[in-house]
Amino acid sequence: MKKKIVAVVAGCLLLSACGGGRGELSEAELSAFGTYVDSLDHSLQGKWFTRMGVSEDADSLLTFLRNQLPKDGLDTTAFFVPQIAEDLAVVHKLAFDSVGQSINDVLKRLDGHLTKAYVDYTTGQRYGFFRPDKVLNRLDYKVGGTGYAQLFDYEIKAPDSSEAQAKVGSDDRMSYLEASQPGTYVYRALKDLLAKTKDKAERAKIAVNMERCRWQIKHPGQQEKRVLVNIAAQHLWAVGGDSALDMRICCGAYPTKTPLLCSTINYMQVNPEWNIPFNIIKTDVARHGGDSAYFARNRYDIVDRETGDTLQASEVGKERLLSGKMKVVQKGGSGNSLGRIVFRFPNNFSVYLHDTNNRGAFNRERRTLSHGCVRVQKPFELACFLLQGADEWTKDQIRISMDMRPVTERGREYVRNHADSPRPFRLISYRDITPHMPLYIVYFTAYPNPTTGKVELWPDLYDFDKVITKEIGPFLLKE
Repeated sequence: MKKKIVAVVAGCLLLSACGGGRGELSEAELSAFGTYVDSLDHSLQGKWFTRMGVSEDADSLLTFLRNQLPKDGLDTTAFFVPQIAEDLAVVHKLAFDSVGQSINDVLKRLDGHLTKAYVDYTTGQRYGFFRPDKVLNRLDYKVGGTGYAQLFDYEIKAPDSSEAQAKVGSDDRMSYLEASQPGTYVYRALKDLLAKTKDKAERAKIAVNMERCRWQIKHPGQQEKRVLVNIAAQHLWAVGGDSALDMRICCGAYPTKTPLLCSTINYMQVNPEWNIPFNIIKTDVARHGGDSAYFARNRYDIVDRETGDTLQASEVGKERLLSGKMKVVQKGGSGNSLGRIVFRFPNNFSVYLHDTNNRGAFNRERRTLSHGCVRVQKPFELACFLLQGADEWTKDQIRISMDMRPVTERGREYVRNHADSPRPFRLISYRDITPHMPLYIVYFTAYPNPTTGKVELWPDLYDFDKVITKEIGPFLLKE
């Protein structure tokens, strides 16, 4: 009997839609649920249905998720797409009896899945599906120190689902959904490549890197003049305007990873002294306490922090070096571990970009070998990029101070006139970078080359991809 009534109701709805109705229909007849509305629990509330039927936004959301999730490197099952599709089919076909479920159960489940899928997707797309600072900063213990090493030092906004929750019941919920896509050029490039490649491993790598684009941190702008260091690529790019420079780098070893951060390069120093960080004193230097030959060979001075006096290395043993009352300073010039020039920027780790006296390291395939600083292959060229507009005499002063051959006659004359002067020449020892240059130290294993725009893939040197996969695995694309 009930099936007959449903058919009559359906026929009435059809006639009404065609203009051949019999007058004003009752609430039950107007409803897509027909006679099932009579069994609907009046206390049941939902964001995606009323007693008049399921909102067309429910179908729009399902269509959007089916189409968009794979393009975003995300898995449809993590957003309840199969369950939503099944329950919507039951509602549209009025098949509650055939599946042996009440309208109350189906609508409650459907509404819950639609809401959670909506909130999870919009919040995840806007903030990321996990907090990298909370995870990466509890990954490694400090070498030679106590506590965890800080590996992620970007300012990041914590995920906030309250806005998405409020939007679920609003009239503009679908436009908010569509606007949740990350807006960076990197995300768009990765998304385009994901649509083209069929290789399973590459697709997984791209999906992980798309997650990095979702984090609410300061991302590089495509047209921004900047210095970008990608640790996974072991490469540095300096780009902006008509200038483009790229070079190899050496970065932190696996136990002493280079931290990820955003800062500005404020100044550079030529022939810098190296104030050796205390953790390096503990791990590398202190065991040589009392060995004056070691300190002389490395051109290290031991300085009393309180008095400023330089002490005899033979008189300072391991215990005093570990007391924290001494600092060890390497003289500037040839042989200095920082090389002939260093580029400094505010950070919490005493790391910087610098030259090196070990030029052969740039020929290695894997160049993770520092205590965390970034060694650059072309330091003079980087200095010129940072000092764009500098005249040739200024550049020659840097060349001469770095023991490079000058190119101007004024520079060559200076070298001739000072042939007997002690080295290094110190025509320039300090130079402000004005305006300060944005610096990004990132870790992407799939990233568009800043000079060509082509997405390139690199190995997961620090195993950060594995960490992300572990954290958000259920959300990631499975194909």
